[in-house]
Amino acid sequence: MTETRANSKKLFIKTYGCQMNVYDSDRMSDALAPHGYETTLDMGQADLILLNTCHIREKASEKVFSELGRLKELQDERRAMGGDMLIGVAGCVAQAEGEEIARRAPVVDMVFGPQAYHRLPDMLARAEAQRHLHPALRKSIVDTDFPEEDKFEHLPAARKEITIKRGLTAFLTVQEGCDKFCSFCVVPYTRGAEVSRPVAQIITEARGLVDAGVKEITLLGQNVNAYHGLGPSGGSTSLGELAYLLAEIDGLERLRYTTSHPRDMDDVLIAAHRDLDILMPYLHLPVQSGSDSMLKAMNRRHTAAEYLEVIARIKAARPDMALSGDFIVGFPGETDADFEATLKIIADVGYASAYSFKYSTRPGTPGANLGDQISEAVKNERLWRLQDLVNAQTTAFHAACVGKTLPVLIERPGRMQGQVGGRSPYLQAVHLEGSPELIGSIHQVEIVGTSTNSLVGRLKEAVAA
Repeated sequence: MTETRANSKKLFIKTYGCQMNVYDSDRMSDALAPHGYETTLDMGQADLILLNTCHIREKASEKVFSELGRLKELQDERRAMGGDMLIGVAGCVAQAEGEEIARRAPVVDMVFGPQAYHRLPDMLARAEAQRHLHPALRKSIVDTDFPEEDKFEHLPAARKEITIKRGLTAFLTVQEGCDKFCSFCVVPYTRGAEVSRPVAQIITEARGLVDAGVKEITLLGQNVNAYHGLGPSGGSTSLGELAYLLAEIDGLERLRYTTSHPRDMDDVLIAAHRDLDILMPYLHLPVQSGSDSMLKAMNRRHTAAEYLEVIARIKAARPDMALSGDFIVGFPGETDADFEATLKIIADVGYASAYSFKYSTRPGTPGANLGDQISEAVKNERLWRLQDLVNAQTTAFHAACVGKTLPVLIERPGRMQGQVGGRSPYLQAVHLEGSPELIGSIHQVEIVGTSTNSLVGRLKEAVAA
């Protein structure tokens, strides 16, 4: 399967979960393009459907099996009309439960993990070779090995025409996997050990994105600030050093990164926030709990005081830094005092936004085997209290922006006639009156009000005719 077909086929990818899965889905599309596949938004027209799955949410695998049941009906309809449809399951659920998916859902032609999507064309060729067989005789192709080769080296360059369709902002994976082994987390088992891409590879991809019109790039990694890629001089390069190099790309106007670990916020990265205007003053830095006993049980490898010390260093370097966090309530053994310590650290930091979750077990993780599980009623009550506090902080942060003038990247038409929308440096949605010619540039916008999840602005400068 090495040449483009005269008649292109249609590819539909349903993406679950994190930003890295969005990036992975784009690269799977890139990998299949030379083999005659064009993406479609109509699942019913697809010749190939890929589910790019995420294992973070509760009952993730059961949701995948439910979706596969619906896809079987669609596939049966296609075959009844003399056609065919191939189905693949990718991502972290596929990595964790590959053989089980193949056993429970014979409708699936391919099952492959996040480290194998560069081999997708070969898997697809093998699946297509089984088309002449009766469906009952077809065998699912399962590839959940962690390869020794660098998958990024084997992927084709991102297609410019697809990059243009992705708009003014783009994700760029620089690091995968995690060596931290938090006791609640499946990432080390589904994404593998930490691997960092070489600097040259990242710079080339970033320049390609900018050439296609991208203004803002978000660097992705399960533990992105542990980045240690091969640098220009042959040594290891940190994320902070990479930021300085990316800042030299003409046309790149904004840079972000996610997700970070408190233990890896080194002096160089903090200094980059001080020195680089291109590096946005918004940082997602999960803590998960404010209780040292819970942090130890979670294997977070830092204390609440150490986390607060990192926050203090960051704010000293960039006083206007807006912070986001992750919080888990109801981890096994969490007492009322432990939970109150979490509320205290939230109050001490003052978050612009946060993600919060009730603890749920992930098979294969150390946390799944812990006793002293917390009841759902207690977890619900704690989650409500925590979210009330975070929502109040978010509302206060938005309100504090009123009267300020912020540089806003205008990205799209607004929902109302004569309106456009964009993002502030703090990742807030901003809506304002303006013409479509504003789209694609950063403009000074006075914030005049707030709504539930966004800011209301007024253009400060006239647009040149």
